[in-house]
Amino acid sequence: MTTHVLWVIVHSLAVVVFVNRYIAGIILRLARSKNWDETRDDYEPTVTAVIPMFNEGAAIKETLQSLLDSTYPQDKLRIICVDDCSSDDSYEHARQIAKRSAGRVRVLRNRLNLGKRRSIIRATREAETELIVSVDSDVVVDADAVRQLVRRFTDDRIAAVGGWVDVRNKQENWLTRMQVVKYWYSYFFLKNLEWGFRRVMCLSGCLTAYRRRVLIELEPVLERRSVLGVPIKYGEDRFLTRQIVKAGYLTTMTLEARCRTFVPSTLSAYFSQQLRWRRSNIVDYAGGFSHVWRLNPVLAIHFFSLFALLLVYPIAVVRALAAHKFFPALVLHTEAVVFFGLLYRWRNRKLPQAERVGPLAFIPLSLLMPVTYALLTPLALFTLDTASWETRNHAEPVLEPAEPIREAISTEIRVGEAAPAVARARSHAQLPAA
Repeated sequence: MTTHVLWVIVHSLAVVVFVNRYIAGIILRLARSKNWDETRDDYEPTVTAVIPMFNEGAAIKETLQSLLDSTYPQDKLRIICVDDCSSDDSYEHARQIAKRSAGRVRVLRNRLNLGKRRSIIRATREAETELIVSVDSDVVVDADAVRQLVRRFTDDRIAAVGGWVDVRNKQENWLTRMQVVKYWYSYFFLKNLEWGFRRVMCLSGCLTAYRRRVLIELEPVLERRSVLGVPIKYGEDRFLTRQIVKAGYLTTMTLEARCRTFVPSTLSAYFSQQLRWRRSNIVDYAGGFSHVWRLNPVLAIHFFSLFALLLVYPIAVVRALAAHKFFPALVLHTEAVVFFGLLYRWRNRKLPQAERVGPLAFIPLSLLMPVTYALLTPLALFTLDTASWETRNHAEPVLEPAEPIREAISTEIRVGEAAPAVARARSHAQLPAA
């Protein structure tokens, strides 16, 4: 296959993805403007915020405090923080907040490193509320975020509602400023098509509310997740969302519920994140082939186009380099990101200076995108069976042989108890082996 043919394929797929994400998404949003982001105020269930934690240090206190400051009724909001065998002082910091929370915060600790997904499963079993709100351990949550998520459960078929993930370290350097624009487009444009059909295929664990009964229903599927027989700990958010959609439930989102997270500020951390996301995309797209075609045809075409572009683009970049045609492609990329940067800046012109970045902040993506696609996508294909957390450059724990969750949890359940509730812990931890 010639380089020219490859670029034609790549450009054709890019056009399909662009039309679906922008033009079709915008048209759908305009057509459904009256009921796009439906809400209800007569629904106020009990909620448990679940925070899986690994080597967050003192930063976990900000996350916990932001949830304690929520405007959601205090008697209906509880918090469970699960320390996944951290090697630093994260557990002690979480305990400090728990002791001052008047019983609203519980801190659990895994004896073995289980990963984010299985830590959430454990906390879900411990909870007794109607809704579970997943919150990552490096985020701060807006005071009204939980209430805004709850207001979007307007239909019994809606099993998950995601929020908007914004950037905390916006002005740190050129790399974080670039990601501000990238994150903004991800939420304000790229999910519109899926949002319109209430089949959002990836809701971030940074801030997403789930019906607890659905998580319990899907627990056997979530517990057995592995690649080539190796349990994996990446892409949990995308996998969980897709399993919810596969089971026939609806997923939606809202921009009114916001949390803020730290994005990578060094290239090594950024590439590590992108590698993890590439693995997640490949595994999830491949897994979706068995059932996505049964969804709306527009969504199916969109899904398959994204997967095809992910696989074909690296080949086209390598062939373009070999044929000395990479520079024209780079110019095209640069022109596109300049346009998107200007559009971002115009749409956010009324925000305070600290809350927005300049119109040229997006330009580095024109070079980073082909690099990440050309190098990291093939690397991801050959490392799909990694079991690493690979997040924010945290030191990895010393892993022990895999055991069922019931063997890997500690008996310490509630901070401040005179004696741990061992019997209750065991009864709630009867989960299948990995």
